[in-house]
Amino acid sequence: MTKALMVVTNNPKFKKIQRATGIWLKEATHFNKVMADNGIDVDYVSPKGGYVPLDPLSLGTDDMDATDWEYYLDDTFRNHHLAQSLTPADVNPKDYQVIYFVGGHGTMTDFPQNTELAGLAETIYANGGIVSANCVGVCGLLPMRTEDGKRFVHGRKLTAFTNDEEALNGLTNDVEFLLEDELDKAGANFVKGTAFEPNVVVDDRLITGQNPNSATGVGEAIIKELLQ
Repeated sequence: MTKALMVVTNNPKFKKIQRATGIWLKEATHFNKVMADNGIDVDYVSPKGGYVPLDPLSLGTDDMDATDWEYYLDDTFRNHHLAQSLTPADVNPKDYQVIYFVGGHGTMTDFPQNTELAGLAETIYANGGIVSANCVGVCGLLPMRTEDGKRFVHGRKLTAFTNDEEALNGLTNDVEFLLEDELDKAGANFVKGTAFEPNVVVDDRLITGQNPNSATGVGEAIIKELLQ
């Protein structure tokens, strides 16, 4: 049975400002739905395990659609996946064919230096699996290394939340770093699409999405890759 591991943050607050954050709901729900619709089981893992905060702005009336409400009102999603996420030590990466780093600004605090999460992704990729990430969650790829010790993202085509999108959100000076800049520094071949429009980039078994509206497309690209 094909299984996907969804990586989520434990961080509930921006580091530099007094503002709540967490995962962006749509990036989890829309991806999860694509997996479920294709018979793929999912588990949720976070740096510390346990509670996974939701960015309150992702719960607005204009942001939530039928898929978001379906999961938000689901007891398993709320009481199991979000309340009792696994720790990295709980996970055997050999059980998974897909790993997906969920976005939301909370990830900027507990993804970029997390070698445990990176190690799970490295093993899944080395075993022929798919590494994927969306929006700010792409920062989870920064600590990954190849088998010869090089940056995993170096020379790879990918996308993530752009500097333009941070500026349009009014957060350029409030985030811990600009992810597009960090990926450029790491040698990635950054592919920028139109702000807040779906943009999915596939580079072999690395699949990334630019913003929350790309989460469904990331899931669909994974299914296409699995069927090859």
